[in-house]
Amino acid sequence: QRECISVHVGQAGAQIGNACWELYCLEHGIQPDGQMPSDKTIGRGDDSFNTFFSETASGKHVPRAIFVDLEPTVIDEVRTGTYRQLFHPEQLITGKEDAANNYARGHYTIGKEIIDSVLDRIRKLFQTNLVPYPRIHFPLATYAPVISAEKAYHEQLSVADITNACFEPSNQMVKCDPRHGKYMACCLLYRGDVVPKDVNSAIAAIKTKRTIQFVDWCPTGFKVGINYQPPTVVPGGDLAKVQRAVCMLSNTTAIAEAWARLDHKFDLMYAKRAFVHCILVFWGALHSFSRKLQYFSQNSSLNL
Repeated sequence: QRECISVHVGQAGAQIGNACWELYCLEHGIQPDGQMPSDKTIGRGDDSFNTFFSETASGKHVPRAIFVDLEPTVIDEVRTGTYRQLFHPEQLITGKEDAANNYARGHYTIGKEIIDSVLDRIRKLFQTNLVPYPRIHFPLATYAPVISAEKAYHEQLSVADITNACFEPSNQMVKCDPRHGKYMACCLLYRGDVVPKDVNSAIAAIKTKRTIQFVDWCPTGFKVGINYQPPTVVPGGDLAKVQRAVCMLSNTTAIAEAWARLDHKFDLMYAKRAFVHCILVFWGALHSFSRKLQYFSQNSSLNL
């Protein structure tokens, strides 16, 4: 039995996490207070949803999740929202002030003030960790199809269509063009009316495209997972209910564009000496960032 712990960090992380857990509850029939009327096996841990939820002796299902933010506004919305009884109070961790969009300030000073409490809660959620894993550099998340409810009746997307959409910039969660980089690894997670034969055909077609490049210094494997339950949507939401969907996590050198853009914005601010008092304190962070950017740029230019 595998257990997954979700850590939601910052304003965007907390808001996305809150929406995700609402969706998980709708998928499994769990009420906002954590009760699950359809669960007749209280106390047993072999149910599929126990991967993400822990079950108490009273039959309440508690998310294996931690919410962390340096300022309390967003997480306070979780504490007072519809699903306020769902989460463990000690797993909603907040500080007193934010980092004012200064990464180094959040990483080196005020972030350190709450790191001990965060690690303590993670240790309590982790019982064992027997599987070591290699360091992952900034995976790029992509989701398809993203269709509004108004257009749902005019779209009929096949497995090949949604797979191809994952390699388009418009479906990515980070603004960068994957056609300007090379893929090192891809993980495709399908849901709904999907069969392995269609997936294999779609991946084979992707590999033949000249616009999508893969590094040749390591084998580029496609890890595939299929969940035959159709995607669930939140009632009254903006997304349309579809027969099939796919989420892709990829490791690509194109992510260097995002870091280069951030580096350029820093140069513009520093040229005007804006927030210099905050930057000079963490000058070592700039050199660390530059080394990471250089690493991705070198890998992206290999064998060109």
